[in-house]
Amino acid sequence: MKLLIVSTSTVYGQGYLQYLTPEITTFFRGYKRILFVPYARPSGISHEDYTEKACSVFEGLRFIMKGAHEFDKAEDANDWADGFFVGGGNTFLLLKKLYETGLLPLIDAKVRAGAPYMGTSAGCNLSGISIGTTNDMPIVQPPVLKAFGWLPFNINPHYLDPVPKQEHMGESRETRIAEFHHFNAQPVLGLREGSWLKLTDDYLELKGLLTARLFKKDESPVELKPGRLTGLL
Repeated sequence: MKLLIVSTSTVYGQGYLQYLTPEITTFFRGYKRILFVPYARPSGISHEDYTEKACSVFEGLRFIMKGAHEFDKAEDANDWADGFFVGGGNTFLLLKKLYETGLLPLIDAKVRAGAPYMGTSAGCNLSGISIGTTNDMPIVQPPVLKAFGWLPFNINPHYLDPVPKQEHMGESRETRIAEFHHFNAQPVLGLREGSWLKLTDDYLELKGLLTARLFKKDESPVELKPGRLTGLL
């Protein structure tokens, strides 16, 4: 498979996807038509406007992009696409819409057959076993929490560390992931802002400037440095 799994689309001080444009150019090289999936946005921006935002970046890199909502049938959208970009927003809404439109099994099959998939934030969550470690509120209810399962672990995008000397900030991400592991066995990768995973066949790489934090049930968390990640696939 060919995956680009990104914690966030925007880092401080830069425009939308700006820090990722060299990676996007390389990742989608040889694939011309990219289907954008805008379904994670619950409010504040329409599917049309969200797609236009993504198009402004991808078309500037000489790709052709259309939104999934522009097609009458999920099959037509899937057949048109050489690759996929699934944007951020609310993960529960995104998964629900993918089931309702029928896109979920189509994207799954095509990506498993070799089509490239890029997901940011909510789109990033879908690459793991389930969406059970998203930071989003369950504003809608998808049929199940099961995700694509391309990666044999869960993702926690936008992972945040406790602030030093701050006495109380509520539950930390580490605490919540420990609660998840009380009932679930799969590892969880805390992916910090400005970091991403790139999978090409069986080569999994952590990219960006920051480490990622790997949580396993009944084990102490481990910091993973940028570079090839072994033992996770």
